[in-house]
Amino acid sequence: MPAPADKTPSEPKARILAILDENRIMTVATVRPDGWPQATMVGYVHDDLTLYFAVARDSQKLANIERDPRISIAIGKDSPDHIDGVSMAARAAEVTDLEEVGRLNALIIRRYPEQSVFAPREASSAVMRATPTVISLIDLSKGPGHPELLEVARETFVHRMSHDKDVSSTGPSWS
Repeated sequence: MPAPADKTPSEPKARILAILDENRIMTVATVRPDGWPQATMVGYVHDDLTLYFAVARDSQKLANIERDPRISIAIGKDSPDHIDGVSMAARAAEVTDLEEVGRLNALIIRRYPEQSVFAPREASSAVMRATPTVISLIDLSKGPGHPELLEVARETFVHRMSHDKDVSSTGPSWS
């Protein structure tokens, strides 16, 4: 009997969380004022499927996000026989709640004891929250061109999408 539609398929989400746990650097692409993408690498911490990262307050990345909160994220690694990773369409927003920042600092200390904590009280930095809407789970052991396309609902639940579904309202078209 198939799982109810509102239940998360555990296998894809577990694979996504494993990739997030195995890595600590991601590429974030924003849209510059001239329409060209700007991709930069940042460290991150995640809470379930939500990702957090810090940016300089005077950075082009923050200015791009403030103008257009749509971002793309890529995280992955290569193995001797294949590549594992995720590509995400997400919406970014600055974290301004100090309790949330405190909770994130506890996550960072637990995961990376040698790492500095987020310090958004300093005028030079901003903590950003990236909430994914579409995730492409990449496993090239299944062959190129066959990512598993997943839509994120309620920030923690994922469900499979068909490759021909129009995702223009949630993010880019994936192939």
